[in-house]
Amino acid sequence: MGKQTIFHIDVNSAFLSWEAVWRIRECGETQDLRLVPSIVGGDREQRHGIVLAKSTPAKKYGIVTGEPIAKALQKCPDLVIVPSQHGLYGRYSAAFMKILSEYSPDVEQYSIDEAFVNMTGMEGLFGEPVACAHKIKDRIRDELGFTVNVGISTNRLLAKMASDFQKPDRVHTLFPEEIEEKMWPLPVEELFFVGKATAAKLHTLGIHTIGELAKSDRQMLYTHLKSMGETIHNFANGIDEGLGGKHHEAKGYSNETTLGHDVTDEAEAREILLSLVEQVAGRIRADGKKAEVVSVGIKDAYFVSATHQCVVQNPTSVTKELYEYACRLFAEMWDGRPIRLLNFAAGRVSEEESRQLSFFETTDYEKQEKADKAMDDIRKKFGAGAVKRAVFLEKK
Repeated sequence: MGKQTIFHIDVNSAFLSWEAVWRIRECGETQDLRLVPSIVGGDREQRHGIVLAKSTPAKKYGIVTGEPIAKALQKCPDLVIVPSQHGLYGRYSAAFMKILSEYSPDVEQYSIDEAFVNMTGMEGLFGEPVACAHKIKDRIRDELGFTVNVGISTNRLLAKMASDFQKPDRVHTLFPEEIEEKMWPLPVEELFFVGKATAAKLHTLGIHTIGELAKSDRQMLYTHLKSMGETIHNFANGIDEGLGGKHHEAKGYSNETTLGHDVTDEAEAREILLSLVEQVAGRIRADGKKAEVVSVGIKDAYFVSATHQCVVQNPTSVTKELYEYACRLFAEMWDGRPIRLLNFAAGRVSEEESRQLSFFETTDYEKQEKADKAMDDIRKKFGAGAVKRAVFLEKK
């Protein structure tokens, strides 16, 4: 059996690009948000919310995704701010996925603006991989009006890394024989799955590039980072253990609820979300696992769905910690539309281990883990309603 050919296709500045295309093509505007300092997210007058997406000119002012609107305005007072429209983004995402499905029967939507496409054996229909990638990229640009990056490799990890190379509107390869030249010189922070906390720990170990991580001693990494150390060592060497690796399971945990009425109150939505997180976290703990990826899904009253996900800094089963990530994702997604369904999911689970302490953490997660387990034991013995978190009674 020959090698796989995997494409990772990622929309460039998705929300902002989709806003720009919609405003030009459907609203008749002449200003292209992509060409001026602009962002999606929040309210300019109230200086409320966070940056969900930014233009390249906005990036030159030092504006970063996830920062408060007020801070972004300090950097660029003339910043153009537009509110998010997740229903609109869902439509553009669906059109994007439809084009991809015409090139392969095996399309895995990874998030609202990116997908993996298995192009193995498709050369006879669409030509060699790089030429085919350019065809797909150019077709999306010409038909839908926005640009994408395409990464090509033999597994999903390397394809995703490749698509993050120079942007926008580019095709990049990262085959195993190109790892040393193209990936190893990069800062370790640019490796998939390495967050700020993990990068800081690696720096204290004298590891600053992906190549240095790849050549590091596995036992030393395990000693300091447990299974996370083995995972990122594999990633640094181009090994995608997500395709059947022994240290993590594909199994995920999720819970969702269709609401009895359309929810428009943020405090009520967060309370429902906490209930979902609580149930998922309890199942994770019952299996002796911790999760490394979380996601939140919303279906609005118009049956438009949106999902956001993120990688957590440390694998966890702590309800409060998972809930904090869930709230952050919810805030990035929700634009005030009436909510019909909420979903919370946790994936990429690993065997439960002691949490690695960090100078950057101020929360006593070990204490919270013990409290969670005590509540689990009480519920197991006396029933699910035997103990409740005080936060359920709080109104934010």
